Amino acid sequence: MQRAETVLSIIHERGKRGLPLKNLYRPLYNPELYLRAYAKLYSNDGAMTPGVTQETVDAMSTKKIEKLIDDLRHERYRWTPVRRVYIEKKNSMKKRPLGMPSWTDKLLQEAIRQLLEAYYEPKFSPSSHGFRAERGCHTALSEIAHQWIGTRWYIEGDVKGCFDNIDHEIGLGILKESIHDNRFLRLIRHLLQAGYLEDWHYHNTLSGTPQGSIVSPVLANIYLDKLDKFVETELLPQYNQGKLRQINPAYDSIGKRMRKCRKRGQFKEAKELRKQLQQLPSRKTHDEHYRRLRYIRYADDWLLGFAGSREEAEEIKQKLKVFLRDYLKLELSEEKTLITHASTQAARFLGYELVTLQADDKHDHNGRRCINASVALRLPLDVLQKKCALYMQRGQPASRPELMQDDDFTTINQYQSECGRNAEQAAWRGAARTLCPGLFHKFGYC
Repeated sequence: MQRAETVLSIIHERGKRGLPLKNLYRPLYNPELYLRAYAKLYSNDGAMTPGVTQETVDAMSTKKIEKLIDDLRHERYRWTPVRRVYIEKKNSMKKRPLGMPSWTDKLLQEAIRQLLEAYYEPKFSPSSHGFRAERGCHTALSEIAHQWIGTRWYIEGDVKGCFDNIDHEIGLGILKESIHDNRFLRLIRHLLQAGYLEDWHYHNTLSGTPQGSIVSPVLANIYLDKLDKFVETELLPQYNQGKLRQINPAYDSIGKRMRKCRKRGQFKEAKELRKQLQQLPSRKTHDEHYRRLRYIRYADDWLLGFAGSREEAEEIKQKLKVFLRDYLKLELSEEKTLITHASTQAARFLGYELVTLQADDKHDHNGRRCINASVALRLPLDVLQKKCALYMQRGQPASRPELMQDDDFTTINQYQSECGRNAEQAAWRGAARTLCPGLFHKFGYC
């Protein structure tokens, strides 16, 4: 039998070349695939959490793998219903449903996830960043900050109850386009329809992929890849026009006068004209022949950046709403799908506020305006206030008497462990510096 790495690399290559898979069920007989799955799962906190049975990672053995493979070979494996619990939803009074599969189901789901990810990863859009290897929130935000220059409107998108409302037949139809193996598709269908137990009452799952399921993220990405392809093949070509904005006539006129003054040696007049130049945009801000549309998605949250008119932004939003409703049977959340003016308002995406900067008085070392039309990622004020409130009393920074007996190095490490090094919590480090600036300078923390 081939090594698991070899099998996955062959599947990956077929995905890269756009070739269909005719036999994806047989690789599930490979014991090494389950050993890889075990290595991925055994250290997770949920490995010791039981589902509807008491089975956990404890007492795992090769005999369990052999039995699982034998059941699959004879097509007698049956998925158990997941145990449903509810967890607190951030910034909401509602609770999020979470499914707890049994251990054997987790092991098989991880094996399936490896196969699907190997095949679909090279087929996925580069605009998708959620639940993918070497991609995540940081890559999505970095792309926005570095490539979305000149954005005028942000269209924030959110699919209402995306994971709970994925249509099984549409999802299986999408899989059938590339996977020509009825046994594998039947296994996925039974997984989706396995149901759940809540307060020991059984409920059918007529739609959706269970949250908490290991294979749900990749199935959701396969489903929403249709949205990515629609945006890239339909909307982006339609709303991307022109190579550059036209030069602003007023800016061009003053620029010519300034250069003439320099040639004549009238440097004082040229300096005054340069000040006027830096109060004007160098190119037309409302160029009828220039449009730019950019798109990014993380799981079921997506964002469009548009340089154009508000009317066209509304038109784009409606086209997305119609596509989601008619082709994917998903509903756009009206209260969370907003159109935001990039220069005067802030859009929320992945926990950050996005704004397009405009400051004529910010210059580089050559005296040129350097931040106009750039995208800034800002920490939301409510997040900052909530974080700082933990370390304040009556609106002022509070002392930490429990740290008084610690040495300087231990105190600094304590601050670093609490505030971390990511950009979202940089504001707290600034507050910490005000409390003990000497310590931060002494140890070189920044």
